[in-house]
Amino acid sequence: MTKTVSGESSPVIDVRASRRALVAGSIGNLVEWYEYALYGYMAPVIAGLFFPTGDGVAGLLATFSLFALAFFLRPVGAAVFGRFADRAGRRPVLVLIITLMSGATALIGVLPTYATIGVWAPLLLTVLRVVQGLAAGGEFGGAVSLMAEYAPPGRRGLYGSWSFFTTVIGFVFGAGMATVLIAVLPDDALASWGWRIGFLVAAPMGLIALYLRMRVDETPSFRAATGASPVTSTPASVSAREPGLLRQVLTTVGIVVVYSCTGYTFMVLMPTYLSKTLGMSLKQSYVLTLINGTVAGLVVPFAGAWSDRVGRRAVMLVGTVGTLVLSYPLFLMLRGGFGAALVALVVAGVLIGLVGGPLPALLSERFPTRTRVTGVSLAYAVSVALFGGTAPFIITAVVSATGNSLAAAWYTIACSLITLTTLLALRGTAAHRQALRD
Repeated sequence: MTKTVSGESSPVIDVRASRRALVAGSIGNLVEWYEYALYGYMAPVIAGLFFPTGDGVAGLLATFSLFALAFFLRPVGAAVFGRFADRAGRRPVLVLIITLMSGATALIGVLPTYATIGVWAPLLLTVLRVVQGLAAGGEFGGAVSLMAEYAPPGRRGLYGSWSFFTTVIGFVFGAGMATVLIAVLPDDALASWGWRIGFLVAAPMGLIALYLRMRVDETPSFRAATGASPVTSTPASVSAREPGLLRQVLTTVGIVVVYSCTGYTFMVLMPTYLSKTLGMSLKQSYVLTLINGTVAGLVVPFAGAWSDRVGRRAVMLVGTVGTLVLSYPLFLMLRGGFGAALVALVVAGVLIGLVGGPLPALLSERFPTRTRVTGVSLAYAVSVALFGGTAPFIITAVVSATGNSLAAAWYTIACSLITLTTLLALRGTAAHRQALRD
């Protein structure tokens, strides 16, 4: 007989089903961040192939603008897929999302370049980035809701942290793929066909994720909240009409800002920042960023488990205050050569892990079951769109305009202040108290 335990609410949690949900939910974040890291790391190569302007900075900014575009579309995807998931269930939406996300990534790997089809190359790249952005908008909220609603009692923090743990693993995998390709292949081979390999790898990754998600049952919390026939029992507009949902989303956005900013600054922008701005070799830049991502990934589950004992807000405050105080010294250390940069990025990895570990559980507990995916998806998507996906573009533009490499530090400081203010003002609302019972 399968062992069962009571969840933090009335539904009974099947331990085996809980573990399947943990793997199936988190693997989508791995695929998503694999692609985003790969695109960010390959930006210098993609810029020359799809935006041959003759101006290196202009081509790089155009490439990063598409990086940001996918994030600005996340709120749209969050609203669409979130309402679908709160009406029809978590499982069908997560199956659809992983199909769109991995398919679009693999298609980037077969796109003709500007030299072959002219202006159609950047246009088609834009279309695929749009698909990725829309799908990613619903991925986080759906996956976090799946894992939180299947989590055993007292382990939401640990279970939720796996969404960010696999996010970091996906980043490390994408960064590692880029690093290997750049280290092994000559420049001409990398530009002609080598860069495509990393994107094509998304196809088998997507098939594995699809198989795992097809084997997951709907969550007990969702079944309890909607009855036996979720599609017919819950109106399509219930999420939009839920009293206080928009207000709750807006007050939750600030919680995510510090993670969005630090994650994309230190893990996605960093290879370009170290190589283009500080003059470090590309290989050294990639190695350092890989170490940063690995440290963040190792800290995330410990921070999530810690939040199960001392509270989500307390752990996030430690990471947020640490980011606020240490941002400027860390960017200053990046200018001190490989050894100093290594220490700086290890510390940055710890800070990313501290703010990321408790965040998924905290977000899921801010919303009740019937609006959870919509609420979590929108709060996360809006924050990431405004403060995460734009980080490479904003920092690159500001550093280029001012000529001051330390200008990047002020961006992470400002983002830390936003989250710190939000956390200090955070209070248990009716929706929060209800979510803890769901």
